[in-house]
Amino acid sequence: MAFGVRAFAATGIPVAVLTAVFVLAAASASARPVTVLAPELPPMMSADGAGREASIIGETLGACGHQVRFKVVPFGRHWNEFRNGAAVDAVATVPAGMAMPGARSIPYILYRNGASVLKSSGLTVRSLTDLAGKRVVAFAGAPDVLPGLRAAIPSFGDFRERADQMVHSNLLFAGRVDAVLADGLIFAEYNRQLQEKARVAGGLPFDPSQPVAFTAIFPPTPYAMVFRDESLRDDFDRCFAGLKAQGRIDAIDRATVARYAETVGDSYLPPR
Repeated sequence: MAFGVRAFAATGIPVAVLTAVFVLAAASASARPVTVLAPELPPMMSADGAGREASIIGETLGACGHQVRFKVVPFGRHWNEFRNGAAVDAVATVPAGMAMPGARSIPYILYRNGASVLKSSGLTVRSLTDLAGKRVVAFAGAPDVLPGLRAAIPSFGDFRERADQMVHSNLLFAGRVDAVLADGLIFAEYNRQLQEKARVAGGLPFDPSQPVAFTAIFPPTPYAMVFRDESLRDDFDRCFAGLKAQGRIDAIDRATVARYAETVGDSYLPPR
């Protein structure tokens, strides 16, 4: 026997209430666990699946009734595993223009790459030309991501790429490089970890609490999700738009940035 709203209306329960019940039941029926491959980039995504990016992805899919589980791996490996058929539903942090099999979402997060220098250096960096003759370190693959960097490298006094971004902080505070090119929040978080390490160890050969200045000299970098199932992508896009309209995405962004204001100041996020 088929039971619908009219059949249950005979119970005396208002039709509007019954309609809402049926809508919720349909949503629950379509909801499912979603496994997302993501790169370990604190404070965007930590090893335990927490952080700015984790919150945006988790709350967006949660608003559609899905439960999210993150599989966190080293940066770069997340793309390779997804391409190689890993048993996951989606991959996070996919830049524009990167070929990836599946259904691409709308951009859901902006990274702000820029230059970080010691304030004591007196160096002001407004563009890559200000780093001519300077020693510079960047994340692995940065010349393929940061506009103009590859062309500017010959003008630097020294340039190196390091996948472990904790090394960036070590090199800057030890005076072995003049500038770090990286996302401001990620750099600030590794500084925080280094300061905690110094506290526990009773000190380091250099002072990791030296004041740092960050300037977002590159355009914001948008990242998207890629889903194996197009219907999940549609859910993500719809629920993300809803959270953005409510101001929730902006609130997550600003709460994260506020924790690192001493390093990134007001240059990480664009004005409201």
